[in-house]
Amino acid sequence: MEFYTRTDLACESMGRSLKSEEGVEHRVERLGSFRMHRTEVCTEQASQRLGKPQGTYLTVECGNLQIMIREEREALADLLAEEMKHMAERLSGKSVGPNFSVFVAGLGNAELTADAIGPKTVQKLTATRHLCEHEGVLFQGLGCSLLSALAPGVLGQTGIETLELLRGAVDHVCPDVVLVIDALAARSCERLATTVQLSDVGIAPGSGVGNHRSAITRETLGLPVLALGVPTVVNSATLVYDALCSAGLEGRIDESLRRVLETGKSFFVSPKESDVITESFSDLLAESISIAFMGALHQSLR
Repeated sequence: MEFYTRTDLACESMGRSLKSEEGVEHRVERLGSFRMHRTEVCTEQASQRLGKPQGTYLTVECGNLQIMIREEREALADLLAEEMKHMAERLSGKSVGPNFSVFVAGLGNAELTADAIGPKTVQKLTATRHLCEHEGVLFQGLGCSLLSALAPGVLGQTGIETLELLRGAVDHVCPDVVLVIDALAARSCERLATTVQLSDVGIAPGSGVGNHRSAITRETLGLPVLALGVPTVVNSATLVYDALCSAGLEGRIDESLRRVLETGKSFFVSPKESDVITESFSDLLAESISIAFMGALHQSLR
């Protein structure tokens, strides 16, 4: 995949046709007022072609969250929660309930607005794992799962790879599922802050902006890993390429322009209202996680 078409979204990796192809099953479902792309990367050949690990990717098109009415936001949170819960149960082989443990990791730099969705989401969650040990009767009455959460920061802040920190925490907590949350990079401006992706293949932090860190996957952690993310940035070279494609000039890119696009000397662009976007989507993701794993406790507080 060319540098200037790099994206974290599986549906964008398929190109503009969005049709099933060899080794890839893709279908679009209409769920209420939302559209969901369900992409299954089934073979190693397809994985290499798309630049995405084998697994399931759910991409929900939600539109502008800031102008969404309350009923639509609740419906979106319920949709994400249902898919998250189903995926967690399928990967772990256990039913979500009081004996189910989930560890949530909010990836990213909390000091950078466009990268702060993970840490912000973790701040808004209610941890319950400690209650099982210290307030057993209370915990049983809540009817929720054991939820623990951590925002590990980034390598430049801690000097420690995120994977190393998570391994230490996971070895102690022993959850059934790890859920990582991160900001993503999109190929199209239309996807910025209008899309949520859920996958069962984990994530490579920073890969969308060319800052590759150790992947957080089932293979590296030894546990099922779900990845939940929202695209908040787009590469400047991708912006140029996307504009050329929209103008019908995709087939006219000569070698000199291609070399410019492939230099890697680009920067990443985020919407001007990144602070509002981060706040809104961290609210949404925190609520969907709470619905999926907090059960009756969340419904009583809703």
